Amino acid sequence: MRNIMKIISIAAVSGGGKTTIVNALKKKLGDINTLYFDDYTFESEVENFNNWVLEGADYNVWNLEPLIKDIEKIIIEDKCDLLILDYPFAYLNDKIKGYIDFSIFIDTPLDIALARRILRDFKNSSASEIRKELQIYLNFARIAFTQMQKDVLPSSDLVIDGSKSIEEIVDEIILNFYSI
Repeated sequence: MRNIMKIISIAAVSGGGKTTIVNALKKKLGDINTLYFDDYTFESEVENFNNWVLEGADYNVWNLEPLIKDIEKIIIEDKCDLLILDYPFAYLNDKIKGYIDFSIFIDTPLDIALARRILRDFKNSSASEIRKELQIYLNFARIAFTQMQKDVLPSSDLVIDGSKSIEEIVDEIILNFYSI
């Protein structure tokens, strides 16, 4: 049986602001727990995101056991009232959805998310490397991003405009979460 700890998941496309918002929430709220999807290596049947989307985008092919173990450990330790997950799937993975009390999707326009990714991940890259990444985005990655908007966004409890400032997004999350 779950204790009184609440678990919020924050989803967005890559570059959509998940980690930035989770970190800002942690700074503003203080004594909370956080887990970040990108800190894990997951086994999955997904080798090619393009094919995964074309084959139906089954979010249950992801084996999220390492994340589940950490969620359960935090629940058992019960050292605070809130756990925030930087986690891209909202309620779409059957093994994780039962842990989530409130799911938020940051709906960041794809051009903004792409620009953020390039600025974040390609700071010291050549123009050729950036062009190559843009070609990969156009040919393969964009389809996965649009699939998230199709699947994850409508399955979330709250959708926030990702073009807002960090402060506006954090305030909106706090206002909506604490009013339920």
